[in-house]
Amino acid sequence: MQRPDGATQAFEAQRPRLLRLAYRMLGSMSEAEDVVQDAWLRWSKVDPAHVETPAAFLSRTVTRLCLDVMKSARARRETYVGAWLPEPLVETEETPAQDNLTLTLMMALERLSPLERAAFLLHDVFDVEMNEVAATLDRDPAAIRQLASRARKHVKESRPRYTVENEEGARIARAFFIASRNGDVATLSSLLAKNAVLHSDGGGKVLAFLNPITGINRLLRLYRGLSRKYKGGGEDTFRPARIDGLPGYTSLERDDKLQTTALQIADGRITHIYITRNPDKLRHVSRAMANAKDKQPHHLQ
Repeated sequence: MQRPDGATQAFEAQRPRLLRLAYRMLGSMSEAEDVVQDAWLRWSKVDPAHVETPAAFLSRTVTRLCLDVMKSARARRETYVGAWLPEPLVETEETPAQDNLTLTLMMALERLSPLERAAFLLHDVFDVEMNEVAATLDRDPAAIRQLASRARKHVKESRPRYTVENEEGARIARAFFIASRNGDVATLSSLLAKNAVLHSDGGGKVLAFLNPITGINRLLRLYRGLSRKYKGGGEDTFRPARIDGLPGYTSLERDDKLQTTALQIADGRITHIYITRNPDKLRHVSRAMANAKDKQPHHLQ
């Protein structure tokens, strides 16, 4: 059945917000797109005259669909090969971030129960009234307040204490890329925090580190060894970007595999390195890069 123009327009007006909500709930852009499409199919069967507030109806629909998806997603992650990272959301100047959730905070959300995550995101991030959150989750408002409060405490513990200006973050990301490629131990020593941690997500599909690598000495040995093995190179594939609110870049690695690298920075030093190499998680990044293929890579000087 063909939808009335007004109903289609009402949905399309909400689509960006619904996609953001689904992504923050699931940590997967591909799954978020599927959820929003499912929400559209359900919306197409609803008489708009019976919906008082389309935005609230659609947010409720997407949230409940996400909760269903999360049940199977959690089971899949129990058998996931190696470290699991959220699908990287690559931000550009043309598409700035619309909330303050970084990749680090997304990982903190993974430690919450599905209901805690939903309550926190709806109320604290998407500004949904508490009574509407309660109706969405089919819980008493008092219970929802407790869920949101517990989630808030977990997220607060993971919230970065330092903010990094875009220009400074981009400078550190570029310097880290060059130094890591060349095995420049002196520069890496000046960039990495003493207890820096590297997380690498290959999903068993491509070569990646199965466990986090912790400590500056281990990281220095790692990058020195990689530079000797692969002899540097690949500088012309570097593209600076913000990955889920963190400074970082996309690059084509020595094995011709696309990857994203996001950096958590505190007091001028890198504390966490988040590398995503799983090709299943990089499909939307590849599409975005293909759409921008007329733009030349940023060559390093």
